[in-house]
Order: sequence, then structure tokens, then C-alpha cells
Amino acid sequence: MVIFVDTSAIYALLDADDRYHPRASAAWVEWIAQPVTFVYSNYILVESLTLIQRRLGMKAAQRFITELAPAFRLHWIQPDVHTAALSAFLAAYRRDVSLVDYSSFELMRHLGIRTAFTFDRHFAEQGFEVLPVP
Repeated sequence: MVIFVDTSAIYALLDADDRYHPRASAAWVEWIAQPVTFVYSNYILVESLTLIQRRLGMKAAQRFITELAPAFRLHWIQPDVHTAALSAFLAAYRRDVSLVDYSSFELMRHLGIRTAFTFDRHFAEQGFEVLPVP
């Protein structure tokens, strides 16, 4: 099984006070015992690290880099995926969905990934399976 990892899930894993932390942690414990490949993009890496650094501090950022990030396979957003994401972003003309989100959707389609570890409803709106199930 291949699962795309979104910033919302990464943050929920690291912040014990996050409302999704219990669900994220339970899912994580279940998945790490299975043959699961976790995938994320360089855009998610930057977005997550920025959020963690600002909200939780450098110790949490360091923990993410040294303990959590090595469990994920990093995919660099290539120009074709970036261009498709930018086109979708402009066409949608929505304030509540970021370019990072559109790049995630496009990368998932490009790689044939159907499942996302996320708490962001926009993945379900785009037709992806969202785990843990709300």
C-alpha cells in the first residue's frame, strides 16, 4: 500500500495538543507494523517544516527531520506537475485550497496514488481516499 502524507497529518503526529493527534497517532502505530510506503513531496516538506518551526519550535522541527521524515519517500515536484498544479489552482479560483494542495493532488495522480494520510477535506473532494476515515 502506498499512502501520500499531507502536512495536516504530519503536524497532527507531532503536536500532542492538535485535535487530530489521537487519530493520527493511532493510524501511524497501525501502519508502521504493515508494509506501507509513505510518500510526500518537497512542497509538503517545506510547508510542514515551516508550520512546525513556527508553531512548535526548533526542537519539534529537528524531531521531524531526524525521526519522522526518514520514514517517508520524498518526491520532488517536477516542472510538468508544477505546471498542472498551477493551472488547476488558477482555474479553481478558490481561497481555501493552496498551490501546495494542488501540487499534492497532481503528484498523487501522476504517481497513481489513491490514498492520503490527511485531515484536509480537499483530498476527499478531489476523489482520493482519506485516512484515517473521519
